[in-house]
Amino acid sequence: MDWIDTLLIPGVKVAIVFLSLVLSVPVLVLIERKFIGRIQQRPGPNRVGLKAVVNTILRRENPAGKAAHGNWGGELQTITDGIKLILKEDFIPEKAARGIFILAPVLVAIPAFLTFCIVPFGPVVEFEFAGKVREISLSVTDLESGILFYLAISSIGVYGIVLAGWASNSKYALLGSIRATAQLISYEITLGLSLIGVLLIVGSFNMREIIAAQDGGFWNWIVLRQPMACLMFLVAGFAETNRLPFDLPEGETELGAGYHTEYSSMKWAVFMMGEYVNIVTFSGVMTTLFLGGFHGPIPLALSASPIFVALSGLFWFSVKVLAIFFFFVWVRGTLPRLRYDQLMNLGWKYMFPLAVMNVVATAFILAFIPEKATGVSLFFAGMVLLIGADVFANAAKRRTLAHVA
Repeated sequence: MDWIDTLLIPGVKVAIVFLSLVLSVPVLVLIERKFIGRIQQRPGPNRVGLKAVVNTILRRENPAGKAAHGNWGGELQTITDGIKLILKEDFIPEKAARGIFILAPVLVAIPAFLTFCIVPFGPVVEFEFAGKVREISLSVTDLESGILFYLAISSIGVYGIVLAGWASNSKYALLGSIRATAQLISYEITLGLSLIGVLLIVGSFNMREIIAAQDGGFWNWIVLRQPMACLMFLVAGFAETNRLPFDLPEGETELGAGYHTEYSSMKWAVFMMGEYVNIVTFSGVMTTLFLGGFHGPIPLALSASPIFVALSGLFWFSVKVLAIFFFFVWVRGTLPRLRYDQLMNLGWKYMFPLAVMNVVATAFILAFIPEKATGVSLFFAGMVLLIGADVFANAAKRRTLAHVA
C-alpha cells in the first residue's frame, strides 16, 4: 500500500463529498422554494436568473409585476442570498458567551458532514492507476460499525443547538434550545429502535453489507420487510432535522426564530447549511437502510461494465435521495406545526410503543418462522402494525373531536 492508497485517493474522496454537499445546499434551497411556491400557488423565485442577467447586459427592460419571468428565472437567487449573508453585519450580542456563541454553528454543521462519510453512494470499482489495479469504494470510508457511528455522531448536533441558545443570553433562544434537547432525545430513541429490525435481518452494522442484503431487485428492499420501521425512521428523521411539522426549536410564530434568534450573517448561514446537509445525510442513510442503497429497482445484467455499474449506482442513489428530499419539502408545504404537547405525545405514547412492538415481532418471526416464509411474514406483520396504528389514531381523533364538541 503506497501514498496513493493512503493519502491521495481518500483526500480526493473527502474533497468531492465535501464540495458536493456544500454546493448541493443552494440547489436544494432553490428547489424547495420553487416547489413550495407551486404548492402555495405562487411563482416562487423568478427574477434573479440568467434571463434577467442577459436582459441587463443587453440593456433590455426586465419584466415587472407579479409573474416577472413566469415559471422560469430565479436560478441565481440562492447565490445572491449567499452573497447577501456574507456582506451582512456579523452581530454578536454584548452579553453573549462569545466563544461558545461562535463555536455553536460549527458543532451543528460538522456532524452533518461527518455522518455522510459512511454512506456508500456507489459500488466498489477497480481501475488501473500508476501501474497498479486499485479498488475504489464509492464512499469516504467503510466502517464495520457504520450504524453505531451514524447514531453517535448525529446525536452530537444537539450540542450545537443547546449551546447556541444558552450562549445567546436570550430567553427565546434558550427556550428553543430546551425544546430541541427534549425533542431530539425523545425521537432518537425511536430512531434507534427502528434500526434494530434492520440489524436483526442483516446481522451486520456495516452499511455495504446492508446494501448487499438488498441486491437483486426492489422485492428484496428492507422497506418491504420492515414497513413500520421505515415509517418510524422517517418520522423520527423529521424531528431529528428540525423540519416541519417538528420545527419547534425554531418556532417563528412563538420564539422569533428559536435557538438562532440572535445569529446573523454567515453564522446563521452555517446553521441553515447544517440543516440541509442533515437532510441529505438522513436521506442517504434511509436510502441505504430501507431502499436498496445504490441498487436500482431491477438488477443489472452481469455483463455490464464496471464504469456503467458505478454510474448506475450513483444515479439511483441520487434519485432516491432527491425523492426523499421532495417528500420533506412536500410535508413542509402541506402540514402545520405541531403543538409541543402533541410532539411529546406522538413520540412517547405512540411511536415508542410501536417501535418496541416492531422489534419484538421481528425477533419472534426470525426465531420461529421458517426461513423461506420469513420475508412474507415480516411484510404482513409490518402491515398489521401499520393498519393497527392507523385504526388506533383514527379512534383517538374521534374521541378528541367528540370531547371538543
